[in-house]
Amino acid sequence: MSALALKNRLGNKVQGIQAFPVAPRAIPISDNPVPPISNGPGIAVVDITPPDIVKSDYLALTTNAIDIINENLKNQPLSPALFDIVKAPTGGFTAFNVPGINGDEVEKELVGIILDYTAPRAYWETPEPVEGTPPTCYSIDSITSIDGKHCSTCIHNTFGSKDGDSQAKACKESIQAFLLRPDSIIPIIVRIPVTSKIIFQKYMTHLVSKMIPLSGVVTKITLEKATSNGGQPYAKFNFEATERLSPEEAVYARAYGQRFSEMIGATHEVYDYQTADNVGGE
Repeated sequence: MSALALKNRLGNKVQGIQAFPVAPRAIPISDNPVPPISNGPGIAVVDITPPDIVKSDYLALTTNAIDIINENLKNQPLSPALFDIVKAPTGGFTAFNVPGINGDEVEKELVGIILDYTAPRAYWETPEPVEGTPPTCYSIDSITSIDGKHCSTCIHNTFGSKDGDSQAKACKESIQAFLLRPDSIIPIIVRIPVTSKIIFQKYMTHLVSKMIPLSGVVTKITLEKATSNGGQPYAKFNFEATERLSPEEAVYARAYGQRFSEMIGATHEVYDYQTADNVGGE
């Protein structure tokens, strides 16, 4: 079955859930309804299957979403190719093009729970590779390349390594955030370009300083027009924590994110679809 057919099948399943929603119920903390279950030595995973659901505006936290995904995919790995990807707009445009059922929709902001994120980077020998060209070298964490080399000492990770441009590196960096929205059980991938990478990292640092996990808040992502040192307009990302999840929601959101990451094999598959078309940024 093709990736497009699988995506449509999952979309139809979600529509069916929304048509016949499971009535959420509040769960008292004192009842301890979500005991950890063993998932190997030293690893504890929260059981997030019904009937232990929470009261939440997020569909994924009030249904047996993982079971539904497994049922549709026949327990096969969930390929990143099935995800809708939201990229940074060009030319300083301050709205997102978000894939929807009826085509792309223009949205001024993205709101949801960031379940997880990765910090990949990729290098192409050709400065302007043809769309769809796999990278010559890549890293899934911006620390170690796929062939075991340290990114910090790589000549392609230095300013000016891209055609002598003092403001650009030959190896392109980005952040890809898995953003769960209220009406979907599958997150979208928000690709954050290197120009906004430090902004995202500062946002995370502010949460860490308050001992709040990234998946423990509702995050709003907006765009602001900015100008590079070379005079080129680009869209700068801004991040804001608009709401803190309830203790019950936070537990389930974290567990859901962990289970979801396991399903897609984020540490190995994430760059299978990283090509010249969808990596990098302004």
